[in-house]
Amino acid sequence: MVKIGIIGGAGYTAGELLRLLVHHPQAEIVFVHSESNAGNRLYDVHEGLIGDTEIRFSDSFDLNAVDVLFLCGAHGKSREFWAANPRPEGLKVIDLAQDFRDESEGYVYGLPEMQREKIAGATLIANPGCFATCIQLGLLPLAKAGLLQSEINTTAITGSTGAGVKPSATGHFSWRNNNISTYKVFTHQHLIEIRRDLGLLQPGFDAPINFVPVRGDFTRGIYTCSHVDCPLSQEEAVALYQDFYKDAAFTFVTDKNLDLKQVVNTNKALVQVEKHDGKLVISSVIDNLLKGASGQALQNMNIICGLPETMGLQLKASAF
Repeated sequence: MVKIGIIGGAGYTAGELLRLLVHHPQAEIVFVHSESNAGNRLYDVHEGLIGDTEIRFSDSFDLNAVDVLFLCGAHGKSREFWAANPRPEGLKVIDLAQDFRDESEGYVYGLPEMQREKIAGATLIANPGCFATCIQLGLLPLAKAGLLQSEINTTAITGSTGAGVKPSATGHFSWRNNNISTYKVFTHQHLIEIRRDLGLLQPGFDAPINFVPVRGDFTRGIYTCSHVDCPLSQEEAVALYQDFYKDAAFTFVTDKNLDLKQVVNTNKALVQVEKHDGKLVISSVIDNLLKGASGQALQNMNIICGLPETMGLQLKASAF
């Protein structure tokens, strides 16, 4: 059994992670840390866990008692945590914040479709961002083939859970319902990791990435549509993508039009490519809390612990 600790256990990503871990056949949850909820049962906060576990939140933790530590705090909190707590030798860490996504301080960027072998040999994993995951899964095959030769235009719409559990002016139901708006146009923080990773696959890549993020009036999921200049025919593009993802555990290329219900509540990513004149249009969809966060974190745990990559992640989409 893999002994698990979680720091920052009250947020959306921790809640999703716990929902997966309590039914994972090789996971044992040792502690879930939350100072504000210490003593409460997990289901007092994450009510979907009623009947699944009687574990309580703790205000203390022993890093020597676990094999894998998940950091589920806010961005910036991971560096603060390690400044205050020495890491035991051999402890595996999966950080869901953005603190180490530049692969600094020995962390490996945890996008399995891009560098699964590197992840398998790592101890420290920086879990990718949700927009970054969805957008990159639509572009990685082109970058690997050296075909990103023009600017990239991307629009992606995300559910309200992408804003986190704390209420905000743009997160309240009364504002979000029946409403759509853009934010951080061309400046979203996930552009940093997207540009870095595309450059790793296609050295010298320096074309503009014009990313327009959109707040959707739904709870979970990301729908991304990108278009780029591309010399490939429709058949050649499909073959390129199918070959790139032929061994991927959760990413699938389809010729069917995409919708969020195909992936919500799963760790799957679906990708569709279409050629229109000289443009290749790439659509991709994921669940922002699963493949975009906690599901991918568990996928990374399976990889670094030598377990089957899909263990605990064979989830059913909600079709209706």
